[in-house]
Amino acid sequence: MKKKKKRNSKTKFQNLSQSVLNAIKQEPNNSYNYKQICAKLSITDASGRNQVIKKLHQLKSKGKIEEVDRGKFKIIKAIDYYTGIIDVSSRGTGYVITEELEEDIMIPRRSLGQALNGDEVEVYVYHRRRGQQPEGEITRVLKRSKTEFVGEIEVHEKFAFVKVTDPKVQTDFFIPGREINGAKDGQVVLVEFVAWNEKQDSPNGRVKDILGDPGEHNTEIHAILAQYGLPYEFPEDVENHAQKLDTSISAEEISKRRDMRETLTYTIDPADAKDFDDALSFQPLDNGKYEIGIHIADVSHYVKPDSVLEHEAYDRATSVYLVDRVVPMLPEVLSNGVCSLNPHEDKLCFSAIFEMDEQCKIHKEWFGRTIIHSDQRFAYEEAQHIIETGKGIIPAEISLSRKQTQIQEPIVEATLTLDRLAKKMRANRMQSGALSFDKTEVKFHLNENAEPTGVYFKTSQDANKLIEEFMLLANRKVAAFIGKKQPKRTFVYRIHDEPNDEKLGALANIVTKFGHKLDLRDRKTITHSLNKLLEKVKGAKEQNMVDTLAIRTMSKAEYSTQNIGHYGLAFDYYSHFTSPIRRYPDVMVHRLLQHYLDGGKSVDEKLYEEKCVHSTNMEILATKAERDSIKYMQVKYMKDHADEEFLGVISGVTDWGIYVEIISNKCEGMVRLGDLDDDSYEYVEEEFAVVGRRTKNTYTLGDEVYVKVKNADLVKKHLDFWMVGSREEVES
Repeated sequence: MKKKKKRNSKTKFQNLSQSVLNAIKQEPNNSYNYKQICAKLSITDASGRNQVIKKLHQLKSKGKIEEVDRGKFKIIKAIDYYTGIIDVSSRGTGYVITEELEEDIMIPRRSLGQALNGDEVEVYVYHRRRGQQPEGEITRVLKRSKTEFVGEIEVHEKFAFVKVTDPKVQTDFFIPGREINGAKDGQVVLVEFVAWNEKQDSPNGRVKDILGDPGEHNTEIHAILAQYGLPYEFPEDVENHAQKLDTSISAEEISKRRDMRETLTYTIDPADAKDFDDALSFQPLDNGKYEIGIHIADVSHYVKPDSVLEHEAYDRATSVYLVDRVVPMLPEVLSNGVCSLNPHEDKLCFSAIFEMDEQCKIHKEWFGRTIIHSDQRFAYEEAQHIIETGKGIIPAEISLSRKQTQIQEPIVEATLTLDRLAKKMRANRMQSGALSFDKTEVKFHLNENAEPTGVYFKTSQDANKLIEEFMLLANRKVAAFIGKKQPKRTFVYRIHDEPNDEKLGALANIVTKFGHKLDLRDRKTITHSLNKLLEKVKGAKEQNMVDTLAIRTMSKAEYSTQNIGHYGLAFDYYSHFTSPIRRYPDVMVHRLLQHYLDGGKSVDEKLYEEKCVHSTNMEILATKAERDSIKYMQVKYMKDHADEEFLGVISGVTDWGIYVEIISNKCEGMVRLGDLDDDSYEYVEEEFAVVGRRTKNTYTLGDEVYVKVKNADLVKKHLDFWMVGSREEVES
């Protein structure tokens, strides 16, 4: 009898109530009897059928389902059910963002069900008291956000488990023996989601690719790309198609274009750039004005709709810039070859050409296809030297040729004039309410094995801003040229909404700790005081933290067919026209602009909005991968400096630890509160501080402290620090 009882106990099903609800909910307009539900759930034994019958009546008594006919049940459509996207924190708590509710719905870890971070889900919200945050449970996964995950495999005799690297994924993957595909214990693998049975704690998966051993450089870089579903090589058919392209420029093609080959034209790019997708031309006019051309590689001439190149470019949507490599949107034969505006070569372009006076007023504008011939390639450092000295003698130490170079006088004059105009345009933008984010970029000196040997910071100088202003001009004028036409035409805009009031308030509260103020009365005072703040913190210990927090208060820029303007740039019309080698939206803009120049009618808005959403999503993934690669290199760098003490600034305070950003290299790590051994510390939220219970010793946001590396985890890209002490304590 005992054996029989034990055997029957195995027929109990986890979350059977939810499984029954989900089965009925799949067809909310249909009714089901217990036999039909058992068939849906693959329940065949008598014990299971009895449990289903019992659950049906329990669900009926709870008001979840109704009995519409004897023994036939139907879901009750309740207002307590919502759909949205779930965001899971690294601690396992989920938050569902829905359009129906202003607040996010909090999902405890136990109520996540089979939802994974980013999935579209259905959530049931519990009844709550007024003023409380809504809380609920996941009832159904409607759409998976991704089906491939990176993790470390633990191989057993007949099966394996993959522990996912992403802390937001709160489950391991079970891998049947036949799906291990040669992976060895401890390797980093790419696992594909196969299925998640209602009765299983973990989803089933299969090893799709073996990335290598954890901690190895290429393994970790490929893992970063794979985690976000980003490719690291081109399919063979794409490469073959690119290699076979006709790259010759025929007389017939030239006849269709404005010939700019005799006009002074040159490029200014980073010294290590391999592709040049924009050039400037300059010509003084007899009327005292200037003709200035912004020339962009005509990618759409080579990447044709419905070609394999087109599909690959759309899928990728953007190039990805990791610390040690670029993962291009287009194969190298295009990005570094035929579409790159190399010096002393004829190139096909799409151009925006303006007649401008000394006050930067535009008197004429022209958009269309051109052919150009670049006279010179400059690095930013070379152009900067011309701007600073007013002379064309480039010293060997900054010259691209590594020897002293004499630049022709017309190019020197053009550069000085363009710089003067760019500064006026920038001043006009600032006066109109544009925001000035000149965030410091962290860069690394790498040896031949891509090991970081040093850290340096890249800041924007006049030469960078010169190029930036003329690219902004082209982007703005192209968008306005189409956006102002009537009747309205479908177009791809780069939009940026106003900042979140709550985040602005939080930022204002934080910066008061450093003696700064923000005036949040209206848009004009917000932008003025934000710019004043960003200027004031330049060079200060808190600069990077304040810059980062200020950027986080901003809405995210995105692509859309619905123009709302660009808040950060203070433009009513803005698009992306100037980088089609590395951004798919620019390719769309080129095609649409030419289509309308040819007199074409407005295109399908819904189709282009879908492409805009995809492009935005891919840009977000690429940005995350780029940040992860920087974090990986920072951890790698700090691992080699584990015995050193570093001065840092407290950049964040939580109830589990203190985040410290090292001033000399911007590497951020955490001091766990449990590792502060001089006292027991409590988190005081309103003070942005932790305070010792006995000593009242306080660590506050913005304090300068010395730290040492406790642990540098390359796989998790995480630094743990030991607290050495406050700056005053250590240096006294």
